[in-house]
Amino acid sequence: MHGECKMSAINFEIKLKRENKVYYENDMLMGCVQFQCPAEAKHEGLVLYLEGIVNLQLSSKTVGLFDTFYNSVKPITLLQSSLELSAPGKLAAGRSEFHFELPLVCKSEPRVLYETYHGVFININYQLRCDVKRNFLGKSLQKVQQFCIQYKPTPLSDESSRAIPFSLSPETLQKNAASPKERLSMPRFLITGRLDCSECCVTKPITGTLMVQQTEAAIKSIEMQLVRVETCGCDEGFSKESTEIQTIQIADGNVMPKLELPIYMVLPRLFTCPTLITKNFKIEFELNLVVLFKEEYVVSENFKIVLKRASSPLQQTKKPGADRIS
Repeated sequence: MHGECKMSAINFEIKLKRENKVYYENDMLMGCVQFQCPAEAKHEGLVLYLEGIVNLQLSSKTVGLFDTFYNSVKPITLLQSSLELSAPGKLAAGRSEFHFELPLVCKSEPRVLYETYHGVFININYQLRCDVKRNFLGKSLQKVQQFCIQYKPTPLSDESSRAIPFSLSPETLQKNAASPKERLSMPRFLITGRLDCSECCVTKPITGTLMVQQTEAAIKSIEMQLVRVETCGCDEGFSKESTEIQTIQIADGNVMPKLELPIYMVLPRLFTCPTLITKNFKIEFELNLVVLFKEEYVVSENFKIVLKRASSPLQQTKKPGADRIS
């Protein structure tokens, strides 16, 4: 080997200029691939791949119902390009770097980059992959670096400032949730409140208030659920599934009447994104207010909400040196 190091001894990583790894559409993705070799090492080429893919998955309840689904749930490619960092040759002993610049532009349909999102049936992922190619006797080495795409913040509409009042009682329950006989047999209760807005910024908490006006049965717990509603499919058929993201408890145990309780829910970063509706899939969000009584009654109220990435007048500008490679 004449002092050449084994490929398995090579340490390398993909480093991005932005430490937070958050980018916008049309940005230039800049960084370098850093290698650390104890001795000189041969390779058959260094290639960097840029990938952005929407992966759609059907729930087990839907598979087999519609043959048309199999076409509508194919992965959607948003980014796909490659860059040769080096032709076949040798890596020098010690540290070496290969710098790159790649534009974040979707050149085919849908011609737009969606926000990074990790759901149950829908996932939107962006990543860089570096392959160190070897001869036919050796296995190529790979390293992957994921990054996030976000929409540029925009002002919220006037609709966002409109509060959503609600009133929960046996009479307000939906017909499919309880029959007239069941509603008559329920203990009497009245819970009122409001959500502060119907359009919410993904970086700000969902807020509001709640008040138990009266109740004949003791309350065990009051909770607020954040739910994702993921739809995959097309006009011929679609699969729509709702899954819980997180639940917060607003009250534990019986609640003093006429006491105003705050609603405050911080949205998880990767499991939410701005509401997205396309021809092949939809990502929407809802809130469920759930009241559990000690007599085993459970009642709930559903709220449709729209999530957006909104700008803020207090938003800080980027600090100098934020794009420095460490």
